[in-house]
Amino acid sequence: MHSHLSFGNPLALSHEVVVETLERALRDRSAEGEAAGVLVGTALNDDDAEFVEHWYVQVGTRAASGSPLLGLAGLCLGHTARRFGRLGHEALALAESLAVRTEEDPTDVDGRAVDRL
Repeated sequence: MHSHLSFGNPLALSHEVVVETLERALRDRSAEGEAAGVLVGTALNDDDAEFVEHWYVQVGTRAASGSPLLGLAGLCLGHTARRFGRLGHEALALAESLAVRTEEDPTDVDGRAVDRL
């Protein structure tokens, strides 16, 4: 008997749920797993570019060193740039900063931050 695994991209959630989930994860690292799915779903499916960018900047500047959300925020900024064709100055500076931090110390920010380049 074969077991088949399937993959599906997370869906975009309401902005209220996104804010609540991300704020909780920024206060309590045990909520980072749920927040990761929210970040990916938002990057791939939310049509409000300003909201999306704002929350990646929030996560990328407020998450604790070593949090997997840092590298994921950098990667999701790459998806955001691809989808909307641009990044604002603050988001671009953050993406570049996260990539530098990855190269300096991969235990600070994981390699996904470099993937967005």
